[in-house]
Order: sequence, then structure tokens, then C-alpha cells
Amino acid sequence: MASLKKRLPANVPGPFFVDASCIDCDACRWIAPATFDEAGEQSFVQRQPEGREERRAALLALVACPTGSIGVEPGSVPREELAWARAAYPVPIDGGVHHAGYHSEKSFGAASYFVHRVDAGLGNLLVDSPRFSSALAERLEELGGASTLFLTHADDVADHARWRERLGAQRVIHAGDARGELRRAEVVIEGIEPLELDRETLLIPVPGHTRGSTCLLWRERYLFTGDHLAWSERLGHPYAFRSACWYDWGELVRSMERLARFRFEWILPGHGRRCYFPADEMRRQMQRCLDWVRRAGGTESGQPPPDS
Repeated sequence: MASLKKRLPANVPGPFFVDASCIDCDACRWIAPATFDEAGEQSFVQRQPEGREERRAALLALVACPTGSIGVEPGSVPREELAWARAAYPVPIDGGVHHAGYHSEKSFGAASYFVHRVDAGLGNLLVDSPRFSSALAERLEELGGASTLFLTHADDVADHARWRERLGAQRVIHAGDARGELRRAEVVIEGIEPLELDRETLLIPVPGHTRGSTCLLWRERYLFTGDHLAWSERLGHPYAFRSACWYDWGELVRSMERLARFRFEWILPGHGRRCYFPADEMRRQMQRCLDWVRRAGGTESGQPPPDS
């Protein structure tokens, strides 16, 4: 719970604030960009929310915050509004894809996603692990639970064991990242060849960020990328994480070259910003990404490009 005594001085006056426990995961800044911004290496309230939608977005950021660093002054927000925010997740994004919220400090605040497959008869998907929350678990169960917990890579597994126990979901992870308890995951895949999870879901190994990084492509439209690929507002196109490559940059570039051959319209990352483009435009965006990583060092040098 955020502490008024540790309220950061950068916060503007008003009921919402960020305290000194913030780890700068960026989640609040994309969930409620009108309210939160970055100063130094922490988030702060740049402007108090105005109107119903901004206020609700700020409350969703409060609930999602992995370290409980966002708070409100006592008595400034009715209990029913806070209850609404806790029950609002998973929040719809598009076509059955939801933001699961409840980010975990164990994964440095990575986003996770819930895929509600109403008509497919295949069971719902949980992509990467949110922090465990009874409120979120109850809501997911109301929506049919999740038969599969797909883990893009070892960094974003968070409370996977508790979700496995609560939902009975089979955990899927690549052998390259199946360390410790995850060696006992229900499905451990190997190699770099794409693998069908079911008739509408494809697993695409993308080693680079980690040895076992894997993307999940659902219905040739939604690409869940973990920390392999995200949208850069500064560059204006998708990019790879240049200074957070824990395995091999050259391998990451080769993985990006293979990934660019697939059809998709959404990039839904663990860290970084998501984006949508029609398929033909997304191909052009991926080419811009490839041009950037190659120009910046990429395959030839094996070194990551400069920070951006």
C-alpha cells in the first residue's frame, strides 16, 4: 500500500499520488497516460484525473501496480470505486483478448493477457502470469477459467504455480527457459520450429532475449511477444529491447527475421507498448524494425544497438 509519508515530490497536488517504492515498470504510464508520467527513474502524477474515464484509468493503474506504489489520499475515493477497479480486470482489448492486470513485482511489472475463446471449444488462455489475486481468479473462473498458461519466457512467470493450482491450467514453456520448478511444467517445447498448440494457436520460438523466449500467435491476428518485441513511441515503429538482451543479440535478430514472415495485426508485449496495424501495414512496420536492428549492429557484430 502506498505511503503518504513517502509521496514523491514530483506529484502534483491532489488525491492520487505515487510513492518512493515505485520501480519504474511503466505500467501506470500506458494504462493511464493522462495521469502518470516519468521523472528520473520513477513514475509520478503529472495531472490529477479529470472526468469519469480518466479517473477509472487511474484506478485501474492503482490496482495493476506491482509494488502498490500508487495511492489515494484517505477519503478521496469512495470504496465502491476502488471495489469497481479491483473487479474490472480482465479488461477487454480486442476480439476476446483482455489485459489481465494485477502486474507482479516478480516479473518487474510485466503485462499478462487473458484470451476468452467463447466459440472455439478449446479452452481459454492465460499468457504469462499476473500476480495471484483471489479477485482476479474468481473473475477468470466466471469466464470459464483457463486451460493453458502460456509462459513466453522465464522472466515473466511470476505466480505461475499458484495459477496452475487454482485454475488447473497446463503450463507451456520452452526448454531453454524451463529452469527450477518449471522443469516440471506440463508442456515443455524444444527447438526453433513453430509448433501448433491447437488449430488456432501457434507457438513461435524466438531465442535472443532469453534462450527460450517464445511468441504465441492466435488466429493469425494477435501476437503475444513477451519481451521479444514491442512498440517504440520514440522510434515510431516496433523494436527489440536493445539494453535488456540477456542471451544473444545476433540470435534475437535472426529470430526477428523469422517472425517477420508471419501474418499478424497486434503486438501484445509483456514490457513496452502494444500496437495494432492492418496486416499489410504491420509487415511494413516489421521491415522498419528489421532495418533498425540490422543498421544498429544486429547480426554482424552480435552487439545490441545504442539505447533508445
